[in-house]
Amino acid sequence: MLSNPIILTAFRFILLVLAQVLLFNHLNFLNFVNPLVYVLFFYWYPIRENRAVFLLISFLLGLAIDLFSDTLALHTMACVTLAYVRPIIMRFCFGANFDFQNFTFKNSTRVQRFTFLFLLIIVQHTLYYSLEILSLSHFILLVKKIIFTSLLTFVICVLLSSLFAIENE
Repeated sequence: MLSNPIILTAFRFILLVLAQVLLFNHLNFLNFVNPLVYVLFFYWYPIRENRAVFLLISFLLGLAIDLFSDTLALHTMACVTLAYVRPIIMRFCFGANFDFQNFTFKNSTRVQRFTFLFLLIIVQHTLYYSLEILSLSHFILLVKKIIFTSLLTFVICVLLSSLFAIENE
């Protein structure tokens, strides 16, 4: 059933929105660390798909999270920006291999995949928390939120991605 990429992407979209809204938005470690695991969608999204569709789906992902979280389009702006810079991050992590048509995640090392995931998380959290705080007078709080939330999100995303790994990707 999940061999069709459209169905798999829709399933992941719905699963990540529900997980973020129902579970991870209510986890509040140390009163400021709140993991944003929907970043996995950008990690799992197929590599050679239409970029305009990806931007639209990213907009819808951010909008869905914003509607349920009451965050005034912060997730939407971070998601669309992350979708836009994803090819640049991929080219940085995977180098010249990314430009070939036959590139898959199976052709890359685990370090490259973890670097890609970590950079996606750092970029998303930097955008989200910069827009949320929107003040340089709270710079220490901004850096603290970005670092600790990124680390927790990375650990949870690695665990989830290894748990839900699909062999034929």
